Amino acid sequence: MRARVVRLAVIAASALLGACSMAPAYRPPQTIAPQDYKEVAGWTQATPLDTAARTAWWEAFNDPILNDLEIRAEKASPTLAAALARYDGALAAARVERADLFPTVVAGGDASRQRLSGGRFGGDGNARTYKDFSVSGALDYEIDLWGRIRNGVASARADAEASEADLASARLSLQAAVADAYVRLRGLDAQADLLRQTVEAFEKAYDLTVRRHNGGIASGIDVNRARTVLGNARAQISAVAAERAATEHEIAALVGELASNFSIPPAVQPLDAPALPAGTPSHMLQRRPDIAAAERRMAAANARIGVARAAFFPTLTLGGAAGFETTHGQLLQTPNSFWGLGPLAAVLTLFDGGRRTSQVKMSRAEYEELAAGYRDTVLSAFRQAEDAIATNRLLAVQTGDQRSAAEAAARTSSLALTRYRNGAADYLEVVTAQTDALEAQRATLALETQRMRGSVALVKAIGGS
Repeated sequence: MRARVVRLAVIAASALLGACSMAPAYRPPQTIAPQDYKEVAGWTQATPLDTAARTAWWEAFNDPILNDLEIRAEKASPTLAAALARYDGALAAARVERADLFPTVVAGGDASRQRLSGGRFGGDGNARTYKDFSVSGALDYEIDLWGRIRNGVASARADAEASEADLASARLSLQAAVADAYVRLRGLDAQADLLRQTVEAFEKAYDLTVRRHNGGIASGIDVNRARTVLGNARAQISAVAAERAATEHEIAALVGELASNFSIPPAVQPLDAPALPAGTPSHMLQRRPDIAAAERRMAAANARIGVARAAFFPTLTLGGAAGFETTHGQLLQTPNSFWGLGPLAAVLTLFDGGRRTSQVKMSRAEYEELAAGYRDTVLSAFRQAEDAIATNRLLAVQTGDQRSAAEAAARTSSLALTRYRNGAADYLEVVTAQTDALEAQRATLALETQRMRGSVALVKAIGGS
């Protein structure tokens, strides 16, 4: 008899579990990706790639020090550790919600001894002493008839997936920040080397001017002009050194190191931007982790609408208990067993002053807000990708033109100094040519650095290469 009752209860619960869900059918907003970017031509059919492993894109820069910094940042960055902790918390929250899908089972035991008065009502005038021992277990289970628990689980799972995408976004941002700072550092090293060479050249020009002045050929004005450009160049070396120190400290924080114990030796190397393909707009939509996070949060909000709507329907719970009880002898014996199935209880709130209606409206408003945020994220992603592609393309043209200008300015500076040495020009012409040449060369280095930074920005814009 008992087995039959339990079997019927299980069958009834299984049937009820297949009941309806109060959540609206989830249909994420459809974003029609253009066939190609405005700034580049070409299109290929896209396949889902959001779950594909993102490669170590920074290796395209072919720099062992940058590779090492990226690995160190991955292991020790406090920013990434915080994002990982948030993801772990979201996973735990999803497991908490999932636990409601299963019955709660508790176990306990009691032992007591009591004396009954002989003068009690119905007593025979004699006192009695009793012992009572019991062990029991109880079960409590909410039957998810309206999908409240299942929608809660779906919402928590989607939130966890959004947190996972946030972690990927934090990782990509960290990688890009390390690469960007390192590129700036090497650009400053190149500028410092240029300034040192320039100071050496200006010192020779200054010595020449002093000798000509001592020989009565040059004026004191020429000497002061030479001293001015030399002092300005020396001052710029200190300014670049200060900026480099700040950049080095920035990298230290990104890789989780104390700035006092961290250093990167100066190195002069070519500032060549690697060629990184942008892919297609549809690829970008599939790979950007911030887009994935926005979509998952929208799905979570949709499931919470079902949770709020389920509150309008009764809550059904099933209870049960079983165990052993005795006042003497062996406790765990069949004659001492007891069990009970039930109660099967239903609770329905009849009036709550509009609380449930307002909660449904709140959940719908949250969904609409997140849906608008999703569309905004997609639009921003396309804008950032187009910006990065256009910037890289135009910087390549600008850098080529600037290199030509720097070469011409260097020739002009050399000719001006030769003319001055031969007495065909005054030193103002030399100073002007030297200043123009230095500024043109520094502008070239700045553009080459900017091109490398643009490559990093493009990787970030398309969600990782």
